Amino acid sequence: QVQLVESGGGLVQAGGSLRLSCTASGRTFSSYVMAWFRQAPGKEREFVAAIRWSGDSTYYAESVKGRFTVSRDNAKNTVYLQMINLKPEDTAAYYCAASRPALIPSRGASAYDYWGQGSQVTVSS
Repeated sequence: QVQLVESGGGLVQAGGSLRLSCTASGRTFSSYVMAWFRQAPGKEREFVAAIRWSGDSTYYAESVKGRFTVSRDNAKNTVYLQMINLKPEDTAAYYCAASRPALIPSRGASAYDYWGQGSQVTVSS
């Protein structure tokens, strides 16, 4: 069993930056694929970024590539999402998620077994 607790959301002006953190419980955190998804009101949950257990492979949605960076610190059981140059269309609830090890992380929400409670990011224009 893995429990995920997120922090770091908030309100920021367009062009600003935020960093989300997600801390996991469980001894096998380092073996899990970790990902970030987001969901805006009235829209489906969408993939944002993912990182393999080793941290050497990262994957991004086209809409955030070059602006968002996913990283992890296995010693702290924590995964991060650094967001820069935020846009109003980035406004959403952001969720971290964990799945069993995979060679290539899935971009589908159904592949993830554990979810955080969500952290709201609001970008004003």
